[in-house]
Amino acid sequence: MPMKPCGKGHFYDDSAHSTCPYCGVDLNIGATVGVSESVAQHVEMEASVTRAAGRAGAPPQRDDGVTRYVWSEKLGGIDPVVGWLVCIAGPDKGRDFRIHSERNFIGRAPTMDIAIASDASISRENHAVISYNPKKNRFSLAPGDSRGLVYLNDDEVLAAEVLTAYDQIELGASKLLFVPFCGEPFRWSDGD
Repeated sequence: MPMKPCGKGHFYDDSAHSTCPYCGVDLNIGATVGVSESVAQHVEMEASVTRAAGRAGAPPQRDDGVTRYVWSEKLGGIDPVVGWLVCIAGPDKGRDFRIHSERNFIGRAPTMDIAIASDASISRENHAVISYNPKKNRFSLAPGDSRGLVYLNDDEVLAAEVLTAYDQIELGASKLLFVPFCGEPFRWSDGD
């Protein structure tokens, strides 16, 4: 079954869904009319579906499907990088992956925050989670909800562990080196 991109980073089976099941984007609307007309039609379509379902009233508020982090709003819509994972062994050796504020889910699927698609031994979704806590200015690694194990410096991770610079993380056949950007010498300021 070929997967269809919705334009917001999600992939779905268009033979089973008429719109993206994650964000509701209907690709056919934007392809035939202008952007502003497309949005107006989409809102009207949602209102008519709501009325048809017996929930009359004002049309629902439009959700653009984007979760906004604290930093994103304060830095003009940018979710700044707070660190990196660099693959030092495995199919993606030499490639880097950006870490952003708060939780970053790791897996093979393109919808993951950190998508390591080349390593078939990594779970498709939620193999592990790396988080950056902006209040405490620290990073942690936790196992995901998949069967796959996660190792931190060759020790199995069973609960959240604090990460320090140049720790080695092992998932599937990949070894990743943790390189923090935020920490003691620097942190993103919410006042700037």
